[in-house]
Amino acid sequence: MTVTPLAAHASDRPAPAFRGRIGRDARSGHYAVPGRYRLHLSTACPDGLRIAVVHTLLGLDTVCPATFLPAVPDSPEGGHSALRPLYEASAHRYPGPAVAPVLSDDWSGRIVSTHAPDIMRDLDRRFGGEGLLLYPCGAESEIEAVERMCAQGIEQAAQHAGSAGGEPVDRDTALGTLLETLRALERWLEGRTYLIRDEITAADVELWVALVQLDTVHRNHLDASAVQRIADNPTLWAYARRLDAHPAFGGHLDLDGIERRHHARCQGLEAAGAAVQILDWAAHAAR
Repeated sequence: MTVTPLAAHASDRPAPAFRGRIGRDARSGHYAVPGRYRLHLSTACPDGLRIAVVHTLLGLDTVCPATFLPAVPDSPEGGHSALRPLYEASAHRYPGPAVAPVLSDDWSGRIVSTHAPDIMRDLDRRFGGEGLLLYPCGAESEIEAVERMCAQGIEQAAQHAGSAGGEPVDRDTALGTLLETLRALERWLEGRTYLIRDEITAADVELWVALVQLDTVHRNHLDASAVQRIADNPTLWAYARRLDAHPAFGGHLDLDGIERRHHARCQGLEAAGAAVQILDWAAHAAR
């Protein structure tokens, strides 16, 4: 798909504290051995939700076990106390919060990576087997474009559009970017089941999580008129509803946890759009 207007923007995700990779063989240091690695995830966090969906789609419960963390971090600095030993073993006197997601190495007791895009790619390429390929050959540029589109055109634009401290013109510009992005996706998905291929890829995981965040988090800070315009993309939201009914997607959706995490972190004001839910996520996931 073509997303040229957003292709030049950098990702809005924070810089990872650790960015090791799982390689093909022993020369890589972190080489692919079933049972060696472990995920530490909170599915109330967008990156944790992305990784959890990928993990389930690939069927890696035994190959790379996952430990699920509380929705709201329990440490004063905003991290998870359960992850502190891993951080301290991986970096002497590590000064930052012990945040998720984390891919750890059970052999060394240290962190391999906290960078969600790398983690998802390594799970697929090193442990994905012969079944579903979430990063199929030749699709990397398309998936990267979707990642940028979701980060900049949906998540960042929605956040700026609902910012209480921003200038009205800046909020209007951000809302325009968000609506333009959603309309482009609406047109692209007409007649399609999935975003870039005839089966699920990582692009679908990225977009679904961005839409979850838009409807469960960012909507709370937009006015009702803006939310109605966001909802006026029936093909896009039907696509989100179909994915939500898939066990690998809806099965990880912790709506209560997302709400609690949002209220614990958010300093913005609630707007009229909070009362205008776009999808009944829980009902579709139950099906």
